[in-house]
Amino acid sequence: MKQWTGYLGTYTKEESEGVYHFTFDSETESITNVTAVGAIDNPTYLTPSFNQEYLYAVAKEGDEGGVTAFKIDPNTQALIQLNSAAKAGSPPCHVSVSKDNQWLVTANYHTKEIISYQLAEDGSIKQLADIKVHEGTGPHERQEKPHMHYAGFSPDERFVIAVDLGSDEITSYRIDDEGKMTKEAVFLAPAGSGPRHIEFHPNKTIAYVMTELTSEVLTLAFDADTGIFTLISKIKAIPKSHTTVNDGSAVHVTKDGKFVYVGNRGHNSITSFKINQETFSLELIDYTDTLGDWPRDFSLTPDDRHLICANQNTGTLTVFKRDVNSGELISTQTDVKAPESVCVKFL
Repeated sequence: MKQWTGYLGTYTKEESEGVYHFTFDSETESITNVTAVGAIDNPTYLTPSFNQEYLYAVAKEGDEGGVTAFKIDPNTQALIQLNSAAKAGSPPCHVSVSKDNQWLVTANYHTKEIISYQLAEDGSIKQLADIKVHEGTGPHERQEKPHMHYAGFSPDERFVIAVDLGSDEITSYRIDDEGKMTKEAVFLAPAGSGPRHIEFHPNKTIAYVMTELTSEVLTLAFDADTGIFTLISKIKAIPKSHTTVNDGSAVHVTKDGKFVYVGNRGHNSITSFKINQETFSLELIDYTDTLGDWPRDFSLTPDDRHLICANQNTGTLTVFKRDVNSGELISTQTDVKAPESVCVKFL
């Protein structure tokens, strides 16, 4: 029997109490012990440190927004709040941490900003290192200004990758030893596509981008020396028969580099793709109903054998078993209560 610890990020507009902890059992293929462990407002995105000692959450504090650092109790997995860094305005929507736990980067949908923070040895936030404010628009009605939706590190962590839904731009910033970010390259996604999230293939030279506005997955080549992305191909994540609203959400690549999964809010599905091992373009496998409304996020378990989906509007989690050979998903547990859940992370 194998059990994993997971954490949920949520909105706190209704009944949610902040960050939640849960346990997933791979033998019973089910989730138990969904418990509130971090009482902060609107922790809508989380990231654990690579050493599994700390958890970082975007957060709202009154009229300010920022990020909160927690220490994870190694015995109980409870959260001990260390400190916060906040500034005037709306909170960020995405946060990532470097492998050495020295740097934290956030993306802010409303304020157009990418921010880097230096972390202290005890996991707390030491100081703000740099801020980059984006400019630009796109042809879609939601692209009236930049809407930064992702900030993370390239595989070798020489670059911070910033994804802007508002201007269709993916920017590569070279980050130095002081956390300062210098723009090196800008990739322009298809006009009006609204790129949301990006995830790298295990080979570190290919990346997959989920677009929110056109529900497409972009396959990109990445030059680790220059930070330049190049479009290889794109593919729709929803069927042509779906003509009502759909907002693309999360994208994840399996550790074996053979499959990609993306979320669809509106169509309420997880789309499974097989990766062509020669071209790295995607081939459709299937659409799987999430059995809940508005799947904003999902996560593969550490062994890639299961997938946990957070359905925002129904406040539920759905568990899927994953066929590691075919990539197909089969539900094993539905309607796990998780109020306003919008982010799923495993230690």
